Amino acid sequence: MVLRSLYTLFQKVPDVLCRAAMTMKPQVVFVLGGPGAGKGTQCSKIVENYNYTHLSAGDLLRGERAREGSEFGQLIDSYIKEGQIVPVDITINLLRKAMEETMKADEEKFRFLIDGFPRNEDNMQGWTRVMEDRAHVKFVLFFDCSNEVCIDRCLERGKSSGRTDDNRESLQKRIQTYLQSTRPIIDQYEKHGKVRTVDASRNVDEVSREPSHEMPRKGAGKRESNQSRLDSQQGGAVTPNWGGGVFADVKAILDKEG
Repeated sequence: MVLRSLYTLFQKVPDVLCRAAMTMKPQVVFVLGGPGAGKGTQCSKIVENYNYTHLSAGDLLRGERAREGSEFGQLIDSYIKEGQIVPVDITINLLRKAMEETMKADEEKFRFLIDGFPRNEDNMQGWTRVMEDRAHVKFVLFFDCSNEVCIDRCLERGKSSGRTDDNRESLQKRIQTYLQSTRPIIDQYEKHGKVRTVDASRNVDEVSREPSHEMPRKGAGKRESNQSRLDSQQGGAVTPNWGGGVFADVKAILDKEG
């Protein structure tokens, strides 16, 4: 009896060690979509209900551009105004620093939504080179939206945002950069079954109901999420529109995390 118990315990050790090793480094979901697709808005909604920290590559770059004494400020400014992609080393260093600071402040905050990255092949290769052994990419959350809707949203946002790139000329350049550079990256992840697609052409409330089904809830096992309560009131869970036939694989990853 004792031997059997010990044998069972030893069988569980590798699983425990594996889980510990995974939680010691950041768990990352890349969030991609065209300018104005609603990435930032939806990330904020996910953070409100689930154990993720939102890091926007664009916000980090704009913050670095505005930081007094930044050696990269002018360089970043020129790339943003032209709708071009900032050199990968700058972006990755900002992302890595933000993740390290977040985890240092709270060791339980190791899940990250990285919004607006990777945006091209150079970004993806740079991430692999620098971060492959330091972070685990779970999947890509892709907000799919037509170019026309994206442009209209950004122009409307530009009326109050003060962003220098929310004008029609910059937007046309950003859309072209997205189509030529970022969509091929999404396609590459799609081939590996790592893309979850959300139709982002709808209004904010409609889009926000879908992505949260893939995410670990805040206080999972202790209380229902707002979405779960809403589903119960409506008499059933909403079926997420993921596509790609890989939901079972993603669910298995989240089940291991607990």
